[in-house]
Amino acid sequence: MNERTLIANLKEKIGEEITLKGWVDIRRDHGKLIFIDMRDQSGKVQMVALPNHEEAHDSASKLRPEWVIEVKGKVNPRPEKMVNKDEANGMLEIEMLSVTVLNESETPPIDLRGDGREIGEDVRLKYRYLDLRRPRLQKNIRLRHDVMLYIRNFLSKERFIEIETPLLSKSTPEGARDFLVPSRIEPGKFFALPQSPQQYKQLLMVAGFERYFQFARCLRDEDSRGDRQPEFTQLDIEMSFVDREDVMDVNERLLIALVKELAPHKKIQVIPFPRMSYKEAMEKYGTDKPDLRLDKSDPDLLAFCWVIDFPFFEKTDPSAGSGQASGWTFTHNPFSAPKPEHMEWLMQGSAGEHIGEILTTQYDVALNGFEIGGGSVRNHTPLALKRVFEIMGHKEESINAKFGHMLEAFSFGAPPHGGIAWGLDRLMAILQNEPNIREVIAFAKNGEGKDLMMSAPSDVSPEQLTELGLRVVKGKGG
Repeated sequence: MNERTLIANLKEKIGEEITLKGWVDIRRDHGKLIFIDMRDQSGKVQMVALPNHEEAHDSASKLRPEWVIEVKGKVNPRPEKMVNKDEANGMLEIEMLSVTVLNESETPPIDLRGDGREIGEDVRLKYRYLDLRRPRLQKNIRLRHDVMLYIRNFLSKERFIEIETPLLSKSTPEGARDFLVPSRIEPGKFFALPQSPQQYKQLLMVAGFERYFQFARCLRDEDSRGDRQPEFTQLDIEMSFVDREDVMDVNERLLIALVKELAPHKKIQVIPFPRMSYKEAMEKYGTDKPDLRLDKSDPDLLAFCWVIDFPFFEKTDPSAGSGQASGWTFTHNPFSAPKPEHMEWLMQGSAGEHIGEILTTQYDVALNGFEIGGGSVRNHTPLALKRVFEIMGHKEESINAKFGHMLEAFSFGAPPHGGIAWGLDRLMAILQNEPNIREVIAFAKNGEGKDLMMSAPSDVSPEQLTELGLRVVKGKGG
């Protein structure tokens, strides 16, 4: 096995001979002296090829940016007048003793040296595997890893366990269009990709796990925008035997601890997080995700707040094709429970007079004008959940077809439970002062929801369609 030293560890190797492997960042040919800046996953270092090492000098003269190389060299301290205190390895350089080219590179179609903001996003996404080499995106993706690892460790200490839920599921109305997957084995029938693990995580509470979390992939066939993608990542949490305060408490403690540990340069404006009702937020700020920063020009100021007491139902516009025959739909989640004092109104069902006055146990956490998380205490009895769907105009047959599995599960001793889901991508974009979530996702779709790197969505062969019993009708969009 070849001994390899990471660039970040060179300070411990001064005076020693080492082996480095990585990419050529820049080559500067000064004739007798050739300087190569080399990088690996851990950092960057300056190397020098001297004329007295003839073979290394000759090899260095042929190197070009983005070539992958192996260098054997000696770690020397830089002369005092050449020390660069602004660089991590500015006090040392590598005397190149030999160079092996592991792979050459064509001239990259995009400049990888800067932060990339001056380059059109579509071309950056087309060559994303190159774009990801730039330090800004390396930092973004590595912090994302650190955040996820911190969350995993924090929640594990709080007795949560991580459980994966299926990606092939059933199409149910959850507020957005489903991505459908045709079944080859049962032609004419479809799986749906999950808009969220909502039903599965509640079923895990029925199963007795009590405290669950998952970094869940969620897929929704809806228009993209800066803080949304067709597929995105949620931190999904569910807890049994809790009320609203329990869920809000563990999430607030996690957010505070995470910022202090991984983004110490950020300042949380107010602890504990302020709270306001939906009504107060709309009347005072005109939005249910207010930006409460006292100084909005300070990108390192974090103003968290909780918004609570949302209306459970809202009127629908029949002309908009909502599909809700009753004229009512849920505002956030059909599985939410009403506030305890409004449960009686819910149980009156569609015949009740107070449907528009019912408040839900929904709680959202907002940060600097973005909703970064939302959840609720759930209806855990079959009758209460059924009443929600009845108010929305679903008939008995429809309720049983779409949600019969949930009603049946809740009939077998479902515990009281509640949870929340964070938009992990949104949180990461705010922590990294990025303008949209595409900058913190490794392989992002563009603003139109297309994967430009893979050229997807794409055509499939007639044979594949025949296997699935499908045919494409041109011009039937939307």
